[in-house]
Amino acid sequence: MKFSDLACAILCASTIASAGPISDTHLIPETHSSSLLGKRQLFDQGEPIDADGKGAPFSDGTNHELDLQNPDNLGAASTDNGVVPNLKWSFSDSRVRLLKGGWVREQVVTDLPSSPDLSAAQLHLTKGAIRELHWHRVAEWGYVTVGSVRMAAVDENGKNQISTVETGDIWYFPKGAAHTIQGLDDQNEMLLVFDDGDFDAVGTTFQVDDWLIHTPKSILAKNFGVDESVFNTLPASDPYILPPTNISTADVSDPYGETDFIYRLSKITPPTVPGGGGTLSIIDSRVFPIATTIAAAVVRLEPGGLRELHWHPNGAEWLYFVKGHARATAFIGAANARTFDFQAGDTAVFPDNAGHYIENTSKNETLEWLEYYKSNRVVDISVSQWLALTPPDIAADVLGVSIEVIGTLKKEKQLLIKGN
Repeated sequence: MKFSDLACAILCASTIASAGPISDTHLIPETHSSSLLGKRQLFDQGEPIDADGKGAPFSDGTNHELDLQNPDNLGAASTDNGVVPNLKWSFSDSRVRLLKGGWVREQVVTDLPSSPDLSAAQLHLTKGAIRELHWHRVAEWGYVTVGSVRMAAVDENGKNQISTVETGDIWYFPKGAAHTIQGLDDQNEMLLVFDDGDFDAVGTTFQVDDWLIHTPKSILAKNFGVDESVFNTLPASDPYILPPTNISTADVSDPYGETDFIYRLSKITPPTVPGGGGTLSIIDSRVFPIATTIAAAVVRLEPGGLRELHWHPNGAEWLYFVKGHARATAFIGAANARTFDFQAGDTAVFPDNAGHYIENTSKNETLEWLEYYKSNRVVDISVSQWLALTPPDIAADVLGVSIEVIGTLKKEKQLLIKGN
């Protein structure tokens, strides 16, 4: 048996060999049974009809645009089986909170119940706008996707950091760290990830002005050593984002020294990885020591490329797709598997230890995504490497292939496999 036979045996089990969207003029190849000649899969037209004639067109009550975006929900992945909960959420389905100086929208556990460990928000600041002084009960991981911002933060030891964070750079604020952010470019956008799925719960985020307005002025005067009248102009409610103002250039010397909340990923050339299909940058406590509860990776996969079949032994994986189009299947055990289609702005979660892959379905566009774990490290187990490092006769018997095929498998992970 050739290696391609083994690949089919493994990949079909996770639906990577399932048919994806095809053009509406594609006919079933002549090598198929004559009973299939002239029949077409209509998943790419948003209709639940396969090449075997199963299914029928929607007649009423469907969102055609969503059907076109999600052919695998229509049955395109023939190896899907059983019941798998929804593992996908688009930020476009989230309510946008409009503010003077920007906006914010979230994905929390009530949006995606399959993600109890991690939640996220997209935050947009115009030039000079300020995300007011605040802190969280949970840790925050920030990634600048557009523009640049000025970050100021103070830790529990009184150490501060005031610094510019560029596109592609990262910050990590441990639980309780006090911080604020100001937009520097005309438009600035960032992804914020939190190590708790229920980020909207009361008692998760604390704004300093919200606290002070609900504290007696006599106490404030005693605490800060000023007259009570100083607090007559406190805002009646916290603004969340302050309207654009002058860019702060002030620096504050700290008698306790500086801490380091920032990882300058933009200054590092993304490393190519085994498989030759793209780049993968891991940012966890091994290179960013302060990040003890959230680990992440930035992945770029070439057209047609594949993030190999794998799982994560240390927890669930939460993803945000930055650009491109993808397909992925989650295998949650006991013959339960479901395939999802993704595009820019989508989020997803692969449950704790669930097997999965990610395929770039574009012919000419690089797929880019961010992946996060509620852990101090990014770790995974490769199916191919596992088989290669298992007694070949056992692996061959389990899969029903020859020992020679097992012998062709690489003992090194093929993290991002080059596209055909």
